[in-house]
Amino acid sequence: MNDLVDVTVHIDEYMDKEHRSLLTKQMRDVSGVVAVGLRDQNPHLMIVEYDPDATSGAAILSQVASNGLHAELIGL
Repeated sequence: MNDLVDVTVHIDEYMDKEHRSLLTKQMRDVSGVVAVGLRDQNPHLMIVEYDPDATSGAAILSQVASNGLHAELIGL
């Protein structure tokens, strides 16, 4: 396996628990994504671990945006 990268995504909008759960599932379905962390204590911060040979931070951000959310990458 290649070296994995993690990125923190700051999501601008408030999401209830159901929406966070749905977003987490969708992110896990992105090819190359290995793990997703989106906790109730910090609902605006999502940590995504991924294989940079299979996907990118831009693709992760695009998936978040496809849910009608505004977000920024705050760590690479």
